[in-house]
Amino acid sequence: MNWQALNFDWNQARAFLVTAETGSFSAAARALKMTQPTLGRQVAGLEEALDIVLFERIGRKLELTPAGRDMLVHLRAMGESAIGAALTASGRSETVTGEVCISVTDIFAVYIMPHIVTDLRRIAPQVRIKVLASNALSDLQRREADIAVRHVAPTQPDLIARKVRRSFGHLYASRDYLRRIGPIRSVEDVARADIIGIDDAEELITFLQNWGLPVSAKNLAILGGSGVASWEFARQGLGLMPMTEDLASAFPDMEMILPDLEPVEVPYWLTVHRELHSSKRIRLVYDHLAQVLGQRTLPGPRQTQKIMGDQRFG
Repeated sequence: MNWQALNFDWNQARAFLVTAETGSFSAAARALKMTQPTLGRQVAGLEEALDIVLFERIGRKLELTPAGRDMLVHLRAMGESAIGAALTASGRSETVTGEVCISVTDIFAVYIMPHIVTDLRRIAPQVRIKVLASNALSDLQRREADIAVRHVAPTQPDLIARKVRRSFGHLYASRDYLRRIGPIRSVEDVARADIIGIDDAEELITFLQNWGLPVSAKNLAILGGSGVASWEFARQGLGLMPMTEDLASAFPDMEMILPDLEPVEVPYWLTVHRELHSSKRIRLVYDHLAQVLGQRTLPGPRQTQKIMGDQRFG
């Protein structure tokens, strides 16, 4: 190993990493609790040390240069490893006991949480994890949960939120369904398809119409309160369903419809009550969730597919 390659300032690397992740010097400075000039000097120091340009300004936007994109891949991995090392040390050296309740959607609870909980049980076996699987927003101010993984940012001032991930939503259908109704090659073809959704029918139709799809209430074939059940209905060949690509990619029997259609961004917000953020056990769980959700791919769906992929309703 070339040990000389380790001779650089991690604080400078961290300043670059957070700036690249947040998209601006001001947001990165807030995240790292430092002044913007200090953060700017750290990024400039890294550029000078490496003799490359990492960012360029295009109008008001801050864009990564090709060299910056290359560096981000390596420094993101370093950041994830550093967080993992810190969590492991924390779990072994501190006495952290009690329960932590995590609120997630039911589909996230089924396909992702088992693998996250497995890691948490290894890191801090004395912490009891409670998973609240609900598609409704849990009230963290009333302590319905300690931590929530949401797709919308909270508006309450007492809640701390961190955007840890973004995925993209597409339309999916089973190959059996497409063989039955014929290929869907244009948005106009969607008008003859059945739609499967979750919760509010009017809200779903409005969302699909704003997406540019010519659908109405007559297309809505199945509506349920469970994302897991609705996804299984789609897998059984009962219609089209919107789904995030990081979850849908785990199911080879499902095909993305209209891949050229502009995808819908689906952010992941990690939210906790301000008073609980200083709790050792909650902070440990919160940081681990942030690490996992910040990875390029989510752990779990492909492994879960081995167990659930061939199941069908009897």
